[in-house]
Formats: sequence, C-alpha cells, structure tokens
Amino acid sequence: MNKTFKLAPSILSADFANLGADLHKIEVAGANLVHVDVMDGSFVPNISIGPLLVEACKRSTILPLDVHLMIVQPEKYIKAFADAGADIITVHAESTTHLHRTLQLIKDVNVGVGLAVNPLTPLNVVLEALPYLDLALIMSVNPGFGGQKFIKPSLDRIETVANWISDLGLACEIEVDGGVKTNNIKEIVNAGANILVAGSAVFNENSVEQNIKDLRLAVK
Repeated sequence: MNKTFKLAPSILSADFANLGADLHKIEVAGANLVHVDVMDGSFVPNISIGPLLVEACKRSTILPLDVHLMIVQPEKYIKAFADAGADIITVHAESTTHLHRTLQLIKDVNVGVGLAVNPLTPLNVVLEALPYLDLALIMSVNPGFGGQKFIKPSLDRIETVANWISDLGLACEIEVDGGVKTNNIKEIVNAGANILVAGSAVFNENSVEQNIKDLRLAVK
C-alpha cells in the first residue's frame, strides 16, 4: 500500500471571480497539480471552460495543469488544450469512437496521456490501454457536477487497476475524481490511488490551507 499521494484541487469549485488568488492559495498550501474540468453540456449535463481559461491558469500558477476533458469528440480539441498549457490531458473512454487514435494524438503533442472511465464502464478498456497511459482516472461519481457523494464500489475498481499496473510493471498513476473527503481519502489511497482530485473539500467556507492540511492528515 502506497501512502504517498498527490493532491489535485479542482478549480470547478473555486471562485472564478478570484481564480488567480485561489490558484495561489492552493500552490502555497502544497497542492501538487491543478485539476481543470472541461465540460461541454453534451457528454455531461454541465458547461464549464475552454482553452482560454486553461491559458489563464498557466499564467497564474507554476503547478502542472491536469486537464480532464468531459466532452464528446475530444480528439478535435487536444492540440488546442496542449497549446494552452495542459501538462496532462485525460479523455473519457466513453466519449470517443477511436480511442487508440485519440490517446496517440495526446502523446503526439508531448503531454501526459490520461484515460478516464465512468463508474459503470467495464475496466477492460483500462487494462487494454494501460501500456499507452501515464494516468488512469477512476471516476468515483458520475461526471458533470461537483459536490457529489463518493460511490463506494469505486474502491474495488481502484484496487483492480492498481494490481494490473503492478503486475505489468508499469509506471501509470491512478487518479480518483469525485466525492473525495477527509472521511474517505485514507481508504482511497490505501486502495492504490496516488492522485486525489478534491473540489468542494478544498474550496469551501474554511481556509484552503487548512483544508489541504486536513486532507493530508486524514491519510496519516
């Protein structure tokens, strides 16, 4: 069991009117990445941001940008997000017809290659894709909105993927997105995840610094 993990606050829960300030807060508080949720109102029932905001984030923080494309036909926009400053681009297995080609497109623009799967998507697609991936994202809620409750069977899915990565001797990281809180982060890490996305658990009425500290302490 690996207790070393990275924290990736999701700006979906940040104050967009003061985004630069919020990015500075998570940077100072010790976050490892910035998780950028891109939603199109088609693949998921919500609309968020595009390459221009990714570009603005790139100017505002030294943290790597972990760009999560919850959009249909993501292959059309990979270059735009890479040019905007994405360090990792993650696409959904459910969102593109030619997944192998799409993953290759991400690799071709020299950023980290990520693949996400929704809670009931069979994990076989992850197993087949693992040799091409830098990051496997296990969705622990249905994508599209912040503040949802963690879906408990996700723990078994994380463990399954972690065992595959270990058996194959790969360096792929496992990211978990959805419902990550102080009361469950330890078991998520124990299951094998090493990048934890947290939105409302970081950006809420308490201080960002204290929230990040509490999440890290909860794992210890």
